[in-house]
Amino acid sequence: MKTYIVIPAHNEEQFIAKTIESLVSQSVLPQKIVIVNDNSTDTTVDIINKFIDQYDFISLIDTNSSEEHMPGSKVINAFYQGYRTLDTDYDIICKFDADLIFPSNYIEQIIELFKKDSSIGMAGGFCYVQKNQEWKLENLTNKDHIRGALKAYRKACFKDINGLRPAMGWDTVDELLAQYHNWKIKTDASLHVKHLKPTGNTYNSKSKYKQGEAFYRMRYGLLITLIASVKLALRKRQPKLIKDYLAGYFKAKKKKQTFLVSPIEGKFIRNLRWKKMKKKLI
Repeated sequence: MKTYIVIPAHNEEQFIAKTIESLVSQSVLPQKIVIVNDNSTDTTVDIINKFIDQYDFISLIDTNSSEEHMPGSKVINAFYQGYRTLDTDYDIICKFDADLIFPSNYIEQIIELFKKDSSIGMAGGFCYVQKNQEWKLENLTNKDHIRGALKAYRKACFKDINGLRPAMGWDTVDELLAQYHNWKIKTDASLHVKHLKPTGNTYNSKSKYKQGEAFYRMRYGLLITLIASVKLALRKRQPKLIKDYLAGYFKAKKKKQTFLVSPIEGKFIRNLRWKKMKKKLI
């Protein structure tokens, strides 16, 4: 199966060499890697160019978005700058972050997952972060969710969900819509990926309401938003975030922000959320 990878990168000089090195050392190589330099002001481009000189399947494009590190829109807009340079002769399209170290069998194993079950639309491993010199499972990880840092999509699934939304919540709504279209989400706990820069470390203060806005735009409704806010804030070990999430939800509602999904998709999403919550309680 042909695998294409797009990597948005903004000021990743500390990490990107390790990410690329882990990808060019795979037991099964990707056919193409496109790295999108998104307004970097450090040596990120110089590092990428050294790899381009060695590997003909790696390419670089430049784009200029805001220097602010806002979750959602910035990274997906950069992803699409890279995606548009690719042909459609792929089986798997991946959106990877520029601060990951993949095990050498990662791509091979992801391909095997897709081959074994034609109903799997998305697949990924588990992210680990370093704490006190030990690599520990990132606290946002669970077996039912693929982290936004390492998404891999079967082409048919990617088309069914109409690609990725340039908004906070893109890495949740993609999975919800995949299930709406009867695709399975598959995680492989044996694939340990080192996440060198934990999620959200560089988000600025303006982003604190974005999660609540995302809940509104995914048509969660108030009760599911409340439950999801409590769950996420506690998982992050920051209870004060509950207030920010709910404030974001009501701000979005007051502004009548555009929804990320249709009414029928929203109904499916709410039913799916309730179903999963009830399942965990039983």
